[in-house]
Amino acid sequence: MSDDMSTDSVRALMEDQLRLSQRLRARVAELEDERHAPVAVVGMGLRLPPAINTPQEYWEFLCGTDTALAGVPEDRPGLRAAYDPTPGRSGRSYVRHAGFLGEIARFDADFFGISQREARLLDPQQRMLLETSWEALERAGVAVRRADRLDVGIYLGVMTSEYSERNEDRSDLSRVDPYYVTGGGLSFGAGRVSHLLGFSGPVMGVETACSSSMTTLHLAVRGLRNRECHYALAGGANLLLSATLMVALCQTRALSPDGRSKSFLASADGYGRGEGVGVVALMRLDDAEREGRPVLAVIRGSAVNHDGAASGLTAPNGPAQQEVIRAALADARIGPEDVGFVEAHGTGTVLGDPIEIGALDGVLGKAVRGRGTPLSIGSVKSRLGHLEGASGIASVMKTVLMLRHGVIPAAASPDDGELNPHIPWDRLRFTAPRENRSWPAELPRRVAGVNSFGMSGVNVHAVLESYEPTAPAVDAHGAPGLELLTLSAKDPEALARLADQVAGHLEQTDAASVPAVCHTLRAGRAPFAHRVAVTGATAGDLADALRTALTTGRPAAGSGARPAPPRSVTLAVHGEQDRLEPALAALTAAFPALAGGHEGEGAGERLRDLLERFGLRVRQTSAAVARPAGSTAVLASIEWEAPDSRQSLPLAGERAETAPDLLRAALGALFTAGADLRLDALRGPGTRFADDLPTYPFRGKRYWIDEPVGTGGAAGPPEGAPALPLDQDSLIGYLLAQLQEVLQADEIDPELSFLDVGGDSFISTLFITRVEEHFDVGLTADQLSLDMPLRDLMGKLAESISATTGTGRRGQNA
Repeated sequence: MSDDMSTDSVRALMEDQLRLSQRLRARVAELEDERHAPVAVVGMGLRLPPAINTPQEYWEFLCGTDTALAGVPEDRPGLRAAYDPTPGRSGRSYVRHAGFLGEIARFDADFFGISQREARLLDPQQRMLLETSWEALERAGVAVRRADRLDVGIYLGVMTSEYSERNEDRSDLSRVDPYYVTGGGLSFGAGRVSHLLGFSGPVMGVETACSSSMTTLHLAVRGLRNRECHYALAGGANLLLSATLMVALCQTRALSPDGRSKSFLASADGYGRGEGVGVVALMRLDDAEREGRPVLAVIRGSAVNHDGAASGLTAPNGPAQQEVIRAALADARIGPEDVGFVEAHGTGTVLGDPIEIGALDGVLGKAVRGRGTPLSIGSVKSRLGHLEGASGIASVMKTVLMLRHGVIPAAASPDDGELNPHIPWDRLRFTAPRENRSWPAELPRRVAGVNSFGMSGVNVHAVLESYEPTAPAVDAHGAPGLELLTLSAKDPEALARLADQVAGHLEQTDAASVPAVCHTLRAGRAPFAHRVAVTGATAGDLADALRTALTTGRPAAGSGARPAPPRSVTLAVHGEQDRLEPALAALTAAFPALAGGHEGEGAGERLRDLLERFGLRVRQTSAAVARPAGSTAVLASIEWEAPDSRQSLPLAGERAETAPDLLRAALGALFTAGADLRLDALRGPGTRFADDLPTYPFRGKRYWIDEPVGTGGAAGPPEGAPALPLDQDSLIGYLLAQLQEVLQADEIDPELSFLDVGGDSFISTLFITRVEEHFDVGLTADQLSLDMPLRDLMGKLAESISATTGTGRRGQNA
């Protein structure tokens, strides 16, 4: 630098350095914000004891006084047989009550494309994780189309898998099936959800004992913040299907003899076990707001650590619990003075609860005493039981509902007796409410913490906050007009049930919520083969139209294959294209998502492009004059080939203001005809997804392996091939019968494909192996097209058998 550098040059250099420093500081702040990005809870799916299947049912349970405690069900003979009321008996359990689910054997295998054979061998925990994952995404308004390969991360925690024990008999291994591993392995629950729903994000099966599902929440938050996935599912499952763990826990005296966790009470004498499954759908908050998702609560931060060198592997470690709570608050950028409630681990042990309360006091106590407003604590374990691997997610869902409603449910009943005397309640400003109470109005924010501590020593804490939209609410009702409502299901009976439930919901819906209901059902649900679409101006009109449509147009069950859906449509413009300009303006005003991207095109081309936004393949034609339709001239119409006729519906007429309703009606007709539509663009200004609508009505069928009684002998040699004529038709019939037996199906439709009836690589191997016991098969499995109808597939296989063996029978001379 020269000595005579001007003052202006120095000033310019300093200004450049200042701007660079500001940019660097802004970038550092941006990166720091990314590390602490808030995550939205946008949907929940659950099965909690005794029969809680929706968030609303869970909230009603939490606000009540009942517990889920029940006797051992009849279909758990092992647990019943192990019972002995005397603690300490070798090989015995002194517990005969827990939080049992009412029904765990029923499952809609057809919905997920799973064969009856696989469904029967599939751990019910995996089955319920599939159904609750689907429901969580539906409540979030995420339409799951398998071909879309959505960027969804799966993080699921399962502590035990006891169902597979029913096939474990070392004296007879014939019950061990190919699905033994995938049906019960702890890693396969998460992988199965991602596989069957067609997701592409990371998949993690987590097992950290009682903190498993909370660990999945922590991992999901990290995955979203690092943009490893756009959506995430976090949750866990726990079922009590074997006496083994119950006996082991009784031998350590860990369990309460009456089966109930008495959190924070003087009568605490061990924890009570419980069953349950829960899944939450998560997104980054900024993504959720941009997409109009329902934000139920916000996860501000989380942390995980381990007890380390504690007094024992399974013993709680107070200092480690303090560390994880501090780390979660730091991750959330929230001070201890803002925390108004903590959902404690609260297993109900005489010494475990005091250690946890001591850790909370070590982190939050000073701030709570300084602000004057007590800290409320509670634990849902005292009502549901300790759901072990699923306990954390049950606590999170409870906390989400509390934050949303602004109410703290009672932590104990007035009849539960004194609080734990080992906790210095007089010194602490902590309270375990004996009745439901409103969130303290003195606190400026609605913030809660959730503890989950695993017997493995893994501790997790999460910090959640109620959601307050940053943008002012927009009137989503818009201008008067019709709304389009669409529903679909995989069979007529499910469609009828869904339509009835939605109609009932509509009858309780206010006018301002109708656009959100219709938008959610149009854009937030996957389309299936059996469909209904209706339009209406009010919730009552839509409810009436749904019931009328099903009464007059419901197809009969088993009515056979549905007509092929329209693959393309024709846009017919009648007369001068310029006459369409007012209609186009009305459409883009009603549906802002359709605006833009049409510069330099004529009105007909812009209308064609608009239709293509809905996923349609459109061919445009024109005519010289407008076509009359009644007393109103039609300026444009949409046409497609139907099975018996060519369909034509108007899109624009002389009255431009009718164009939005004409478009809704045309799209409804196309939807009913089976067209693969993307209806997101019908979303009106300010309309968000609704989270409280009925979800898919799964049609459960019982799939269950009874616990074995006694020992069985070894499997005998395979039976010989049946005596049957080996003509082509008879051989095809035999092959179909063998496949049906391998699938363990009641019946199979030969017009469906191998994949459609639940076939996979295991079924293929089992089927070919069975056939090869009696016949020479000239084809390998990879030479057979699994997409062709079964009748054709078996015909090809029968031809191969005949060509390979002459007579076709293995072991006979030609």
